[in-house]
Amino acid sequence: MEIINKRARFDYFVEEELEAGIELTGTEIKSIRDGKCNIKDSYGIIRNGEVFLINMYVAQYKEGNIFNHEETRSRKLLLHKKEIKKINDQITLNGLTLVPLKGYFKDNKFKILLGICRGKKNYDKRETIKMRDINREVKKNLKNY
Repeated sequence: MEIINKRARFDYFVEEELEAGIELTGTEIKSIRDGKCNIKDSYGIIRNGEVFLINMYVAQYKEGNIFNHEETRSRKLLLHKKEIKKINDQITLNGLTLVPLKGYFKDNKFKILLGICRGKKNYDKRETIKMRDINREVKKNLKNY
């Protein structure tokens, strides 16, 4: 099961991609396995040498009773110090943003694919829409032949 942030590639140019683990509680992983989560409005920040994912929505697990979690809490991402330092340098020096692109399971662990991104302007977004329409038209014409 994958959770894809389709809006990220439309709003940002992805400069680099990183895979990170995420620190979750027991009921959060059960809710994610049920597909009740969303990374559309989330972003990453660096606090005290640690990377956190802010505003990731994970619905409460319905059988979780008192052990349920807060739905949009800050979640710690698991990265090496060298990777965190590299990300921090790029974010502070180049004015880039840390955006989650995809969430997926790998070897029974939930991973987040982070993108170090540069924001798009409106004319860049129009260019993206135009290229997508051209590609769709080409595929349509190839099917007809």
